[in-house]
Amino acid sequence: MRRPVLRDLFFKSALLLSLQFCAAHAAFAESRVALVIGQSAYRAVPALPNAANDGKRMIELLGNAGFDVTAAPDLAQNDMRQTISDFAAKVAASGPDTVALVFYAGHGLQIDGENYLVPVDVDPKREADIPLQAVRLNDLMNTLGALPTRMRIFMLDACRNNPFPALNKTTGHGLAIVDTKAGASGSFISFSTSPGAEAEDGNGVDSPYTTALLSVAKEPNLPIEEAFKRVRVAVNQATDGRQIPWESSSLTADFRFFAGDKDPGHSTAAPTAARTADEWRKDLAAKEPKVAYDLVIADDSVAAYEAFTALFAQSPYNARVRSLLARRREMLAWETAVATNTAASFDAFLASYLNSDLAATARKMQERVRDRSLDANAALVQPTNVALGPTCPCTTPLPTPSPLKKVEPARPTTRADKTPPRHKRPQVYYEEEVVVEPGVVVGGGIGFGGYGGGFGGRGGGGRR
Repeated sequence: MRRPVLRDLFFKSALLLSLQFCAAHAAFAESRVALVIGQSAYRAVPALPNAANDGKRMIELLGNAGFDVTAAPDLAQNDMRQTISDFAAKVAASGPDTVALVFYAGHGLQIDGENYLVPVDVDPKREADIPLQAVRLNDLMNTLGALPTRMRIFMLDACRNNPFPALNKTTGHGLAIVDTKAGASGSFISFSTSPGAEAEDGNGVDSPYTTALLSVAKEPNLPIEEAFKRVRVAVNQATDGRQIPWESSSLTADFRFFAGDKDPGHSTAAPTAARTADEWRKDLAAKEPKVAYDLVIADDSVAAYEAFTALFAQSPYNARVRSLLARRREMLAWETAVATNTAASFDAFLASYLNSDLAATARKMQERVRDRSLDANAALVQPTNVALGPTCPCTTPLPTPSPLKKVEPARPTTRADKTPPRHKRPQVYYEEEVVVEPGVVVGGGIGFGGYGGGFGGRGGGGRR
């Protein structure tokens, strides 16, 4: 009697697993590939314990979400570059209907307005070492952006404090703004905190950013933009306002980590227009300060922050929002100065933010641009009052020719031909004696016949 019962249980279990597999296949119809880098074992600076944990937890989450995950912990310089190259080849082989995702946990730096991911074996002594030893974020994004893919997602828990003492006085805090709309469409990037700010490694098993992401991303049918708004609010609450994640999107299609009972399929996501400060004032006017604060934190825009500070001047959250607004404006001004890259653009930044942590970098880049302009101008300037040397053929006077000396031709002793000569007048050869100075080319001719003669390039033969 027990065999039929066991048989029924086996078939029911097999049927359930089959249904789950079919549901997962329907939910992840596109190809999904991911690269997870967790940098903990830094050699020249203290280790980051939570970065390795973040990587392991994200590998599990993304695997459950249908990604073919490449795990790459504690990468040195050459290993990081090779791993990125191998991942790009994997993305290219997956076809155009591919979602490529990169998660990075570790140290990151901005040098001269560029963001860099830091390998574990880096030990820089000066700023110039970072571009040689680290991996530029734009290189990673451009490498994947050049491939035919459905979308590219970058999640960077890399805004921790600068651990290198040699660079603390010259580099800016946190990471610089990355605008995905300036590059290839179909990209989404998330930072663990605001541009120009520093993220916390966390006191728990994972960082505050990864902890929130692991929780929010599991909700089915949640669009990625809404997911990261919730991540922003959760991290802000967990750190008492000290850390606020930030993202930029140029996606043209929907993405969900996990689909629900109803698969939404491949829908096209139309970009929503950003609301103005006036529109935000109307939306926030009737709300409680805490509710309004959560809304503007979720949106994380200059317009939302401006509206909040104008409406809730007496709120305990006002000072915090004002600080966020000031730093965001500063980072936008810095982005403009670096993108313009002229002495005038850095002048404008320094005029408004002379005491910024980015001021030293601004002055250095300003001097570099000026030196480059001076070198270019010097190369274009031609001499206007230069005495020509005596060897110039176009200005050196021609030497006075010496008198021509008559040379009689040698007469043969015997003549085999008895025919009388055709010319009655004997031929006369004229030989020129010209003294030529070094470096001067003088044309001359020797005439033959009765009227030969020529000099200075105008000589010719005589007439017969």
